[in-house]
Amino acid sequence: MSPRRSYDQYCSAARALDLVGDRWTLLIVRELLAGPRRYTDLHADLPGVSTDVLASRLKDMERDGLATRRRLPPPGAAYVYELTSRGRELLPVLQALGTWGQAELGERRPTDAVRAHWFALPLLRLLDGDGLVEVRLEEGVFHLHVGDREGPVYGDGPAPGEPDARLTLDSGTCAAVSRGETSLAQAVRDGRVEVSGDGTVAKALRA
Repeated sequence: MSPRRSYDQYCSAARALDLVGDRWTLLIVRELLAGPRRYTDLHADLPGVSTDVLASRLKDMERDGLATRRRLPPPGAAYVYELTSRGRELLPVLQALGTWGQAELGERRPTDAVRAHWFALPLLRLLDGDGLVEVRLEEGVFHLHVGDREGPVYGDGPAPGEPDARLTLDSGTCAAVSRGETSLAQAVRDGRVEVSGDGTVAKALRA
C-alpha cells in the first residue's frame, strides 16, 4: 500500500483533506452510510469509478480508520465494508457539502447517472421528528432513519417493518426539493408529495 499523501500543513482542514480529499472517498462514505456494503454493490452504485480506484480508496479508508472490512457469516459468506464511528462522523460534513452544492445541481443532464437513494441525504436534512420513513420514487424505493441513532442512516428498498411515514413523489419534485427550489412542506401542501402514516415525521409534514 502506498503511503498516504499529505498537504503537510498544520491545519485541521488540511488534515481532514489528507483523509477524505481524494476523488471518490466522500462518495464511498455516502454509500456506506446505508450500512455494510459488498464491493460489487459499491461499484454498481458508483458509476464511473474504476475497480482499481475503488479498491485503493477502500484500502486507504481502512488504513485511516474510516471503514472496516469483515466477512459475513454463512450463508452470506461475503466480505462487506462498513464505516467506523469515525467514518460515521462524516455525515454532517456530507450534509453541509450537499447544502452548499444544491445550487450547482441545475437540471439533470443526459449524461448524469441517478440512483433513488442519492436523494436520501438531501431529504434527511429536511425531515423533523424521529422514526422510520419510506420514500417511493419512479427510480426506486429507499428508507430513512430520521433522528439521532446509531447504525445505518438510510437503506435501499422498502422500510424493514411498518414505517412511521411513507412519502410518495415523482423524481422531478424530489429534485426540486433537493435544489432548494421548494420546501418539502410546500410540496406536501401543493399535493406533489403524498404522505401517509401516523408517526411524528408524518404529522410534522402534514402540519
